[in-house]
Amino acid sequence: MPALVHSLRGRFSKGMRRKVTKASLQQFMRELGAAARSPGKVYFTGGATALLLGFREQTVDVDLKLEPEPQGAFEAIARLKNKLDLNVELASPDDFIPPSRSWRERSRPIAAHGAVEFFHYDFSLQALAKLERGHAQDLEDVASFLRGGYVTAAELRAVFAEIEPQLLRYPAVDPQRFRQRVETFLTEQSA
Repeated sequence: MPALVHSLRGRFSKGMRRKVTKASLQQFMRELGAAARSPGKVYFTGGATALLLGFREQTVDVDLKLEPEPQGAFEAIARLKNKLDLNVELASPDDFIPPSRSWRERSRPIAAHGAVEFFHYDFSLQALAKLERGHAQDLEDVASFLRGGYVTAAELRAVFAEIEPQLLRYPAVDPQRFRQRVETFLTEQSA
């Protein structure tokens, strides 16, 4: 049995990449922008947003959404994840909860490199997706969003009310449990 455990650890550790820092994320943005062959937009979410806002010193991966996708972005990402030794995931809140109608307008600009614009995906939807998931790090991130003034309790309630009718399109989400998590969290934060 110990040999099997050692063998499995060896296999998984080979695929591990280094943690993402603010400097490596900024390098990723510069190089992705330089490699793109057409205009496009990149929306960061999760740990990348937390890193750039100063909530954390490092994160496990770069979660992003491309819309519209810059030509050459996927080739550049494949090259950069190896060159910079980073994990990159195509993931955003709308993979887990419904998007609001105005998520693009509510997404805040970070920088532009070449013809590529980089944004933070809508903070309200990031916070709601984190509340739905409910992990300890997610809850700390939502508290940081609130403390930093990136979102307000009123905004979270309003966006939740907007997306709630669409939750039936996300069968993994229990709407009543989700609503309760949001309300409980916001009540605890205001106490």
